[in-house]
Amino acid sequence: MKTITTGKVKTVYDAGEGKAIIEFRDDITAGDGAKKEAKEGKGSINAEISARLLRFLEEKGVKTHLKEFVRPNKFLVTKVEIIPVEVILRNIATGSLVRRFPFEKGSELNPPIVEFGYKNDDYHDPMLNNDIALALGLCTRDDLTVMRRLALKVNDLLKEFFFERGILLVDFKLEFGKTSDGEIILADEISPDTCRFWDSETREVMDKDRFRKDMGSVIEFYSEVRRRVLS
Repeated sequence: MKTITTGKVKTVYDAGEGKAIIEFRDDITAGDGAKKEAKEGKGSINAEISARLLRFLEEKGVKTHLKEFVRPNKFLVTKVEIIPVEVILRNIATGSLVRRFPFEKGSELNPPIVEFGYKNDDYHDPMLNNDIALALGLCTRDDLTVMRRLALKVNDLLKEFFFERGILLVDFKLEFGKTSDGEIILADEISPDTCRFWDSETREVMDKDRFRKDMGSVIEFYSEVRRRVLS
């Protein structure tokens, strides 16, 4: 199959007839790719977690690009035109938020904070406001409204899903794409690579921060997230 794009941790292939194959590789990166390793089994773990979560969201009325999970580490998806705007949902203050604003680390955010980011490695994915997104021609004002609405719905659904499994959904990013008929649907993945997860009792980190901060046991905690998600 023809390669459409090779990203930091995934490769996308053209599957024809308006479909694509996404391969989840074992690579893990941080710092815009400055830090990179391969963790055996990581690709299949993320694929399985993300497949379960996307199916759950479909059951709750959120349309996604997933058509089939091809074990161990591939998705067959509807081909979409990715909107180059990341939507970041924050439920608990941590990370860059507490470096930029006077929030107390670990405090609950009520209401949750929605931010937009420019999906562009050359510019290190900077934060956007609506006017910048429109001036750059990244999307329309209606697109931003739809993505915000869908992201908040996803947040409400996933917060409850994870809480029932002893996990706090601290923050996460989503990507959306447009189908051939212009409909905006959820794309990409939802995994420990794209979310911050804390154990609800111990607040132990269960996500990519373990790699970013050299905390160790990356695969062990990714595997524990998978165990709980599939339970």
